[in-house]
Amino acid sequence: MASLEWYIARRYLSSRRKGRFLSLITLIAVGGVGLGVMALITVIGVMTGLQEDLQAKILGSNPHVYVFQQGMGFRFGEWRRVLARVNEEAGVTAAEPFIMSNVVIIVDQNFVKAGTLYGVDPSISTVPLTETESQIRSGELPFETGRTGLPPILLGKGLAQTLTALPGDTLRVAALENIRTDPVNGTPLPSIRWFEVAGTFETGMYEYDNQNMYVPLAAAQDLMGFPSDTVSGLAVNLSSPWNADHVARALESDLGLPYYTMTWTELNRSLFSALKLEKLAMTVILFLIVLVAAFNIVSTLIMVVADKTREIGILKSMGLTRRKVLRIFMLQGVAIGVIGTVMGVIGGLSLVFVLDHYQLIQLPGDVYFVETLPVALDPLDFALIVAASILIAFAATIYPARQASRLLPVEAIRHE
Repeated sequence: MASLEWYIARRYLSSRRKGRFLSLITLIAVGGVGLGVMALITVIGVMTGLQEDLQAKILGSNPHVYVFQQGMGFRFGEWRRVLARVNEEAGVTAAEPFIMSNVVIIVDQNFVKAGTLYGVDPSISTVPLTETESQIRSGELPFETGRTGLPPILLGKGLAQTLTALPGDTLRVAALENIRTDPVNGTPLPSIRWFEVAGTFETGMYEYDNQNMYVPLAAAQDLMGFPSDTVSGLAVNLSSPWNADHVARALESDLGLPYYTMTWTELNRSLFSALKLEKLAMTVILFLIVLVAAFNIVSTLIMVVADKTREIGILKSMGLTRRKVLRIFMLQGVAIGVIGTVMGVIGGLSLVFVLDHYQLIQLPGDVYFVETLPVALDPLDFALIVAASILIAFAATIYPARQASRLLPVEAIRHE
């Protein structure tokens, strides 16, 4: 009997003249489901891709945990002793001291450029903490004293382009900390040092590449006026960056006051919270499209019931039970939902592939942190979209199917 019910359901979905083809109203309902699923897959893929791309670039450009000292104005004394204790913590794979400070590059009297200077010594840790440090250790980025005898400086690609600085050029860098005052006229006297541009790096993060620079740790200490045992903090990498919160709390407990930690998730919490909220909002909005398509299924089945009332009455008079009539119309709705979902999946996956492979959409890097539209589809998101689409389509069949099953044979046959 199941094959009979499916045969009748398929006939009801077909056009009168050409039973092998779906009718126009059925195609509209299928198309509505397909477009909704395709839009949902594409947008969720874009949002997931953007989130994963940002996570990868942030993890490639930042340590997983920072250790600072309270009340010192980003001054961290006796770092070697603390570094040894940090390296003993479970889950820590590498740790090293760093200096971080806001500085100004003095080009001439009419132009200065603010940026963030990092002083690092990649040789201290067993493995590099960031992609830039990895390139320094491999020799891809030069980090040695150049022909001028000045300490080297690596500039972000965007920063170098702004300054029109090339390898071998010299730059004056002024620290915005430890500013002394001229005892004669009270003029502020910042600490200024000369550096030689050794090369440029690119992280793919517009904001980082447009303001960050790296110098050797000793050169940064000299610029800032720090003694050799003083830095800004300790940078720590973990075997799993997703355990950063747990390890950070363990480090705080082990080190005690006056030390405290910050994780990469805390530093970027506002960014990822905004992305999650936007992804949720887009999901809700696009699911409304699928719901609209579900109303198309309802209207389609109601029209079929109205058109086939007499035939339903004849079938019921011949012994077809209410349950079987109910099943006939539910099969019609599920068929529309499944076919539409399959079409939407094919269209959505195709569009995701094209966007990811050909990178057709360019983004302003100063707004979105990335310059191309990344696309990635989480299998769980994909499964939820497919399941929800079919479930909504099934739910849309309940009302018209119950209306059809309640028709009385005599009244249905007399229907005009």
